[in-house]
Amino acid sequence: MPFSQTASIRDRARLQRLVGAVSPAKSASVLDIATGPGYVALAFAEVCREVIGVDLTPGMLELAETHRRQRKLSNASFQSAVAEKLPFPARRFDVVVSRLALHHFRAPARVITEAVRVCRPGGTIAIEDLVASEHPRRAAYQDHIEKLRDPSHTKTLSATGLKRLLARAGLEIQSLSSSELLQDAERWLSTSSTPEPVARKVRALLMQDEKHDLSGLCPFHSDGRLQFRHNTLTVVARKI
Repeated sequence: MPFSQTASIRDRARLQRLVGAVSPAKSASVLDIATGPGYVALAFAEVCREVIGVDLTPGMLELAETHRRQRKLSNASFQSAVAEKLPFPARRFDVVVSRLALHHFRAPARVITEAVRVCRPGGTIAIEDLVASEHPRRAAYQDHIEKLRDPSHTKTLSATGLKRLLARAGLEIQSLSSSELLQDAERWLSTSSTPEPVARKVRALLMQDEKHDLSGLCPFHSDGRLQFRHNTLTVVARKI
């Protein structure tokens, strides 16, 4: 699975920054929503009592379990679950986390509502995701590119939109940290197995963006390769 091998997904320094931002207790029970290959869940399992990762894709769950066995972590487990209707009782977890997944959900507010439901009062919810421009036309240009490249993409929220979503769910924001993912366009297209006719359209849109600054992606050429920057935001919030 090319996605699971993406350097930014596996980057241990980024994973450690996320765990550090949450700063969970050793006794914490953690839920990782849309765990994918399990990298986030396993990073938390290194420092917490219990971690459960959920996902809908069987292949990803199998890969996550393979990674767990390789690292010999007995306090992590993985299971199939719908993010919008989690199979856990209210107040089950001390920490609920999700990384680089919210832009794939058709009802992100419902996912956040479920995260809040299964988190104990005073517990922590951490979301890391791509963020788009605050200006709707520029954000729409980015989303057009994203959806062409990967039809599972739904919408990239702005930083303001993400913070508003969490606040409306009854959360109190504790910390914010921004970063960027430097993307090589060809590797990015390969990761999603984008068909070549569609890939040509994506490249053309990125090159127009490079010329006319049409989104927040800031495309540029370096050593003959087309690159761009994904802006990300990590929000750590408390359930009040």
